Amino acid sequence: MDDDTRLTRWRRHTEIPLFVASFVFLASYAVRVLGDGHLSETALDLCLALTFTAWALFGVDYAVCWRLSGQRLGFVRTHLLDTVVVLLPLLRPLRIVKMYETVQRRHGRPRLSLHARVIVYAGLATLLLGFTGALAVYQQERGAPGANMKTFGDAVWFTCSTLATVGYGDITPVTERGRVVAVGVMAVGLGLLGAVTGTFASWLLQVFTVRDDERPPGS
Repeated sequence: MDDDTRLTRWRRHTEIPLFVASFVFLASYAVRVLGDGHLSETALDLCLALTFTAWALFGVDYAVCWRLSGQRLGFVRTHLLDTVVVLLPLLRPLRIVKMYETVQRRHGRPRLSLHARVIVYAGLATLLLGFTGALAVYQQERGAPGANMKTFGDAVWFTCSTLATVGYGDITPVTERGRVVAVGVMAVGLGLLGAVTGTFASWLLQVFTVRDDERPPGS
């Protein structure tokens, strides 16, 4: 059995566990951040353990895939999302988007067109990253001296305005870590906005091109 077949079999068997791990990570992290001060230390420690367990699962999966691929450093270049997911915990929920794509392909030809799929996936990624970004920045900002981000609702408002590249400036992070998270949210917002805008423009161009081709000569 060659390496490609072994890698394919491994990924097929680990799709569901990693999908569940993505939800476990997101849920445990959200409960740990939002429940701090309301839950017992035992419950918070359990959430922290679940978070690190999910991290460990992603690390093991990455190591096994790297080993089975036989690409060495080439694996890092060809699997950037997997690499970033292991290094940056807040991006792990993107596994949910990847799983959705896998499920669509298992049912044969995807039901949505390429343009629609890009918009749907960008929307899912925006929701997931927006939620995790709000959790991350709120975790760093709450209780900080001079912080004007008092509630999780403030963090959600800040994340939404930042992802939309509006940036009202009424709520801003004051801690160094909070600003690092904000920079990441800005970069994601620019990337997703550019993907959606470019895809929509490409779809309009395709529609107009088809209509022009269908128009009778001389009309």
